[in-house]
Amino acid sequence: MQWKLKKYKQLTVEEFHDILQLRINVFVVEQNCPYPELDGKDKIAFHFYAVAEENPSQILAYTRLFKRGDYYKQSAIGRVVVHPKFRRTGLGHELIKRSILQINNLFQTSEIKIGAQTYLKKFYETHKFYKVGEEYLEDGIPHIYMIKD
Repeated sequence: MQWKLKKYKQLTVEEFHDILQLRINVFVVEQNCPYPELDGKDKIAFHFYAVAEENPSQILAYTRLFKRGDYYKQSAIGRVVVHPKFRRTGLGHELIKRSILQINNLFQTSEIKIGAQTYLKKFYETHKFYKVGEEYLEDGIPHIYMIKD
């Protein structure tokens, strides 16, 4: 597995296609949630992802990383996704650990905010995130805000 970090303009057309394919397959198709996947934020995000060594077009895991003020007042991690074939392998935990480190290195901050699907609360708590505010619906799916100091 190889980890990559790129700004939008550094991504090749093929890389962006493969990223979108995974995001759409999981967030729109698998979760049966039609919503506008292209929200304009890809252009300002850092794209952090893992690819298979033997097949670099296969995105195994992915997140978008934002500096303070680009998404929330705090730095942010978003569009957290692991390819269905690689779930329950620890890759999701590795993705979050590495995403946190990337934010620390890129933006010199440890304060991170996420809008998490509610069912993943315990997962994020293992990475020292805590719930703030009330549950809300986003595209028909229950979410909560969580912060890591």
